[in-house]
Amino acid sequence: MEGTMRDAAGRADAPAVVGARGVTMAFGDNVLFRDVTFEVRQGEVFVILGGSGSGKSTLLKLLIGLHRPTGGEIRILGEDLGAARGQERRELLSRIGVMWQSGALFGSMTLLENVMLPLEEHTRLPRAAREEVARVKLGLVGLSDAADRLPAEISGGMAKRAGIARAMALDPPLLFLDEPSAGLDPITSAGLDQLIRDLARDLGTTFIVVTHELQSILAIGDRCIMLDKQAKGMIAEGDPRALRDHATHPTVRAFFRREAA
Repeated sequence: MEGTMRDAAGRADAPAVVGARGVTMAFGDNVLFRDVTFEVRQGEVFVILGGSGSGKSTLLKLLIGLHRPTGGEIRILGEDLGAARGQERRELLSRIGVMWQSGALFGSMTLLENVMLPLEEHTRLPRAAREEVARVKLGLVGLSDAADRLPAEISGGMAKRAGIARAMALDPPLLFLDEPSAGLDPITSAGLDQLIRDLARDLGTTFIVVTHELQSILAIGDRCIMLDKQAKGMIAEGDPRALRDHATHPTVRAFFRREAA
């Protein structure tokens, strides 16, 4: 496999907040990927990348508990996700935040109400406290002035920022972002990349980002893994800039250098 296991962000001693060991996913006889193994360290921005059909979105769903793998083990924040049941599983999943590709905001709710929703579902805070927390989260993503707008009244980039704010509502130590830059113009995408880096640095939050956007990968990623449809698994792991400059695997090289395969 291309690349190394070293921590490009210099956090080799940081604890692992996510661990996948021998993870395999199959749908009947169709194996999507097999033996996927990696660790994500506290405070990293870790990127899962790959071409269409490689299984990166499915891997994300496994990591957040929407599906169970066919084989292998996934540990989240020190807990075996597959073994967790009932209230234990719900409490574990409440410690992660997810931003879906479109932002997945409720159209009939203002941005403030969208961000307040996890607080209403998972805490007993009074409304005034929930509103205060939600305004703080919107401020962190640069949307203080848009709190009372509806999703239809904001841009795509703002919707993604609001989705991140909602994902942060419960102060999770781990955030998953699904294609955060998809559909954005280069300037808006660069601003979102900078926001992710700032949040990781200032809050110490660990990010796992699924994307195929090369510029974003190079801008935000401390480390990455690359999945491949033909190989049915991982073909690279390491610092994305090192993979761009030194990859010898033809598929990895083609991806990072935008070459025809």
